[in-house]
Amino acid sequence: MESTALHVIREEHFSIAAVLRSLRLMLQRGPGENPQEYFDAMRAMLFYIDEVPERQHHPKESLYFFPPVARRAPELAETLQQLEQDHAGSEQEVRHLQHLLLAWELMGESRRETFANALGKYITFYLEHMRLEETMIIPAAHKYCTPEDWAAMDAAFAENRDPFAQAEPDPEYERLFSRIVRSAPSPIGLGSGRAR
Repeated sequence: MESTALHVIREEHFSIAAVLRSLRLMLQRGPGENPQEYFDAMRAMLFYIDEVPERQHHPKESLYFFPPVARRAPELAETLQQLEQDHAGSEQEVRHLQHLLLAWELMGESRRETFANALGKYITFYLEHMRLEETMIIPAAHKYCTPEDWAAMDAAFAENRDPFAQAEPDPEYERLFSRIVRSAPSPIGLGSGRAR
């Protein structure tokens, strides 16, 4: 049976990847005939990334998941250092994306390409970040971590979880969840993903 920590990490990675892929689909779709709804959905998805992965998921990994792996698998020191650097810079990148999206919304099409390029790079970066965790760090944790390590990680990861990764969204995030689901295309939302 999978540990609570790994179950939460995988659930949260799935939710983050779904939001990132929906952002990519929304970007391809463009504002169409309803720019207000479009930019609202894009802002909501970027806010989710800033609010949940940056403030909950990354700190849990940095505090509770990476240290035991670093102690037990010193050969992964360079990879873990890279992942920590990713965590350190990612929040600033999301804030930058939020600013570029606002610039596109307020200043018009001349700002679209700058946002599109930055978003594309961010999505590629984030998906690669999660791939490294899942293909290198998680297998090492399986191999080297002790029952005591897992007990500490499980307790930490069970405390707060991604509100989108749960069967019932956290009431605090209900409005955000509804806004994203209404407008975003599959895999995260009910929108068509086509310009209307």
